[in-house]
Amino acid sequence: MTTTMKSAALLAALLAIGLPARGDEPRSSAPAVSTQAQSELPGSRAPERSLGRPWVLGVAQGEQKAAIDLFREGNALLKESLFVQAAAKYREALSHWNHPGIHYNLALALLNLDQPIEVYRHLEAALKYGAAPLDADKFEHANRYRALISRQLARIDIRCDKPSGAIVTMDGTRLFIAPGRYEDLVRVGQHTIVAERRGYVGVQKTPTLPPGETTKIELRMFTAEQLTHYKRRWPIYVPITVLAAGLVAAGVGGILQWQASESFKAYDRGIGSCSLGSVTGGCMPDAALGGKRSAGDAMQGSAFAFYAVGAGLLAAGGVLMYMDRARPYHVEEGETAQPPIVVAPVVSSNAGGATITVRF
Repeated sequence: MTTTMKSAALLAALLAIGLPARGDEPRSSAPAVSTQAQSELPGSRAPERSLGRPWVLGVAQGEQKAAIDLFREGNALLKESLFVQAAAKYREALSHWNHPGIHYNLALALLNLDQPIEVYRHLEAALKYGAAPLDADKFEHANRYRALISRQLARIDIRCDKPSGAIVTMDGTRLFIAPGRYEDLVRVGQHTIVAERRGYVGVQKTPTLPPGETTKIELRMFTAEQLTHYKRRWPIYVPITVLAAGLVAAGVGGILQWQASESFKAYDRGIGSCSLGSVTGGCMPDAALGGKRSAGDAMQGSAFAFYAVGAGLLAAGGVLMYMDRARPYHVEEGETAQPPIVVAPVVSSNAGGATITVRF
């Protein structure tokens, strides 16, 4: 529902409960005010009994007279439906005398100007001392108006402690500079709350405020670095493990290559010794000497195989390391990074175990 429609509905409801057709004039109890003026201010009593009425205490006679004159001018304007001018007169009258009856008539003028927050505040002021300063019917009307107006209002509580110097606005209007707090009545519905400061990422929230409730909002600001996290495709140990396995395989291949070389050297030495004792300059190796040659061939073949496996693992580890490089990403306020691997126990009536979830 739009603001205009809400206001129209509110006015219709107020008319249904008896909205006065003209301003109601408060009556004065100040000794220096004429009898006619006294009859126009609610809560009139004999001057000597005014000590029991706090809305009269401390108000000079001249101030009361000035307030009454302005009040009458406001009533005349209100009868002519000149609501803006009437409201101005009532505000001026309040600057002389903070009388509940003046607040009441000011609220009537503002009802027609679509200012529910100010209407509510003036109705609260009109009802501050109960029914004594108002006529009974006006007191009843003020309570009903306040109940209706409250359906258009919500209360908001905004806080921003850090960083110092952040500017907080609501619907484009500056509220305060952090650290600070703002508590007040606002219209129901959606509002845009923004906190900005140089060097920090701006924060914007658009809560929808329900009637009659207090919505608390805490604004927290962070730098771009604080909101930048890093993530990998896999845990860092995955590519490292593959690289380590490649190095181990290459190392095993190296050991086998060395053993093969030693076996070949032993074979060559055996052949050399055999040839020195032969007339023809050569000899046939025995089974033990032939075994050294066979062992050398076997270990050399295994070494080449391990070299191949190690090279493949090192290449795969290098690719995985590149793919698993840390990549930055932006997180929102309050968001937490999810662990890449989650291990959860699984227990049933006849078995037990665990599930492993890997996030890529």
